[in-house]
Formats: sequence, C-alpha cells, structure tokens
Amino acid sequence: MELYELTALELAEKLRSGEVSQQEAVEAALSRIHAAQPDNNAFVTVDGPAFQAADLSASPLAGVPMAYKDNICTKGVATTCASKILEGFVPCYDATVVERLSAAGAVSMGKLNMDEFAMGSTSETSHYGPVKNPWDLTRAAGGSSGGAAAAVAAGEVWYAIGSDTGGSIRQPAAYCGVTGMKPTYGTVSRYGLIAYASSLDQMGPIARSAADCAAVLDLIQGKDPRDGTSLDAPAGGLLASLAGDLKGKKIGLPVDCFGEGLDPEVRAAVLAAAEVLKARGATVEEFALPVMEYVVPTYYIIAAAEASSNLSRFDGVKYGWRAEGYEDLTDLYCKTRTQGFGSEVKRRILLGTFVLSSGYYDAYYKKALQVKAVIKKAFDEAFTKYDLLLTPVAPTTAPKLGESLTDPLKMYLSDIYTVSVNLAGLPALSMPCGFDGKGMPIGAQLIGPALGDGAVLNAAHAFQLETDWNKKSPKGGDVQ
Repeated sequence: MELYELTALELAEKLRSGEVSQQEAVEAALSRIHAAQPDNNAFVTVDGPAFQAADLSASPLAGVPMAYKDNICTKGVATTCASKILEGFVPCYDATVVERLSAAGAVSMGKLNMDEFAMGSTSETSHYGPVKNPWDLTRAAGGSSGGAAAAVAAGEVWYAIGSDTGGSIRQPAAYCGVTGMKPTYGTVSRYGLIAYASSLDQMGPIARSAADCAAVLDLIQGKDPRDGTSLDAPAGGLLASLAGDLKGKKIGLPVDCFGEGLDPEVRAAVLAAAEVLKARGATVEEFALPVMEYVVPTYYIIAAAEASSNLSRFDGVKYGWRAEGYEDLTDLYCKTRTQGFGSEVKRRILLGTFVLSSGYYDAYYKKALQVKAVIKKAFDEAFTKYDLLLTPVAPTTAPKLGESLTDPLKMYLSDIYTVSVNLAGLPALSMPCGFDGKGMPIGAQLIGPALGDGAVLNAAHAFQLETDWNKKSPKGGDVQ
C-alpha cells in the first residue's frame, strides 16, 4: 500500500514505529502535490520545503502532513482568501487552530484553494482559477473548501482544515469522496479565520475517515479567550469514544430532504446507508421537517448581511491589494473594491447591503433572524425524538465546471441540505456512501444535536467499519 492510501492515523502509527520517517512522509506529500497540482489546482501556496521535524509524542497525529484553507491566518505565509484584494497579504499571527495543531506536531504543506472569501459552492470563484475534482477533472470539487477536499481525495495531504458557513466542508467532501466534519458552533475557535458570516462560520477537518476527523477535533476544540463566541464546553476524548456501537440509537430521516429535486441515485445511496446503520443496531424512522422549505432564503439573507459588514474592512487602506490612479479616499475605496472583488463576492455584498438598509431591514433581515429561531426550534424538537438525523449532502453529485456560474440561483439551491445545520449551530458530518452511474462520489450527512459531535462521529465510524466507500481513491489512487 502506498503512503497516500493510508488514513492520517495509520500514517501517524507508522511514523511512531519508525517504519516511515517524517522526511519520507513530507517527500511523499510533495511528490503528490507536484503531480496533482497542474490538474486539480488544489493549492494556492505550497509550503512543504520549510519542513521541520515534529515531536512524534506530541499527539496521535504528530508528523502527519496536512494543509489549511486559504482563509485561515498563518504567520509568515500568504493568506489571500483566493481573492485579488488580499493578494500578497501575509499575516503576522497564527489562527488558534494553527497554534494548536502546530503544538500537536502538525506539518503544514501550505494553503488550499477555495471560493473567493468562501462565497460559492464549487470553488470556481477563486482568483487563482477553479479547483477540479480528482475523480473527473471536468467537474467541480465543490465549495467553498474545494481545495481541501480535492487535496485529501488526491492523496496530497492526509487531512486538511476547512471552514463551513453553509456546507463548505461537507459538500466538497461529498463531491470528492472524503469525510468532512462541521463541529458544533463555538467548539472550535474562529480566532484567525477571516470572516464571511460570523454567526455561521466554523472550522473543521476534512480527512479520509471519521476516526481521522475525531483525532483532529480532539486537537483543535476547546475554549479560547480570544473568541467571544467560543464555548466553555468539554473538549477532547472524541477519538477514544469511537465504539461503533449504535444499539439503542434512533435516527430520523426527514422526508422533506428526500423529495423533489433529489437525484434518484443520491436518494438510493443515502437510503442504503440508512440500512447499514440499522445493521449496526440503530432504529431508523421517517419524519416531517417542514422548515426545510425556508432554510435557503433565510441562510442567504443572513450570510449576505454579515458578509457586507465583514468585508467592509477590505478597502485598500490597511492591507492587501490597492488600486492605482485614484483621486481621493472615496475613489480609492470604489476602485479597489470594484477591481479587487470578484462578481460573486460583489453580488453577496450588494444583497447584504440591501437587506440591511433602513427601508428593508424589517422586511428581510429581521424576518430572517426570526425564521432562523424557528428553524433552530424545529431541530431541537426533532432531537427530543431522535439521536441523529440522516440526509443527503447535496441534491446531485459534482456538477460540470461552469454549470453553476451561469446560474447562481441553482448554485444557492445546491446548499439546501446543509445550510440548516449552520443556522441551528449543530454538528454534522459528510461521509462517502456510494457512486453514481458516472463514477462520481455520493455523500450522506449525519446531523447531531448541539455538542453531540461525538455521537455524529461514532455513527459515521460505525458506517465506515461496515463499508469501504471512504477507502476508495480516484482511479484507484492514481492522480489524473
């Protein structure tokens, strides 16, 4: 078995035993990156040559090569959010997740491509060009953490840290056939994450297995005084708690997530996953969750409103790229933002500014906040009856490159099964559960109650003990 076919935990064990050296692991990663990068464009910056030996006793993942999405601040390494307006920006500090993983012996190979400012569902809005799906280079890798999912799927790194505002970890993980976890809001510090929508953003891992994701979350979760939304909740122990036993667990299937618009092959694969979970001891039952009808408009109003506020800081004055030939301060702002932001970012800023304006605040933004509370209440009620929920991750498998950009509304609707999790602040995981007739991966989504991260990971681990979907690689592991 080649090194890139191992899970992160399997590689870590070989490093500790001395069967594989750290230098060999880094060289294997660099070799895969250099082979795959011209095709899938997963990386923005490759930082591997700056390798320093890690203390292998620091954590269960010490010495394992990984990478960060390009909206996570890394001291001394360019962080651009895949946008022209942050071209050349080098942070003077590390994000909390970077500090914690560095202390745990993580070896960063660089920064990963993404949708500009995490705004998109296909990783095609990047200033550095689209990320291509390793399973089929004519198809999108998903977004906005497309570079992270593509890099793990292609064996360039053993795990990656992405961010998830409305499905940006789970959806690309599904499209690329890997495992991605969005933890409970507030359990992972957002300090050092360049904000899109602060009440929805959360960082989390993309890896080959649920066990890998649990190991990463053990290292990055926990209270951080520098993040006012950081929860003072118990952290750690997720990996140790993976028993794979689902006896007595009740899983709900929201019928509203299996109706019109869902590809029949995706439906069949997710329902087959439900049967596997039943075989591991769970009870599975259908139920109605009618609030799903309102999640997409609610999400895009709130996310766009927060984006219009958060992105006002990018004006050419303090950091990043600055337009030339301006006449005064107002002209500097206008030209820098006009030339520096891409069309999708501008679209969301304009929408957000509109819904926050004095004449429309009550009609749109205030109402969206009220509906958000209704959505959260509906999920809370569902979790009085069920331990977990099982849904598709996306209505279809990965679309052809260019399809979504011609129809932004269609792109927004592709988030229908994922955005509710962010609105309610819940943990959710995407796991590979099959392939469609074109050979593209299909993902199933497990959703848990707030702080139920361990239950979500355990159910996914149980599924992966019974199946081998998460062990499959593009072309048997060969980079296209």
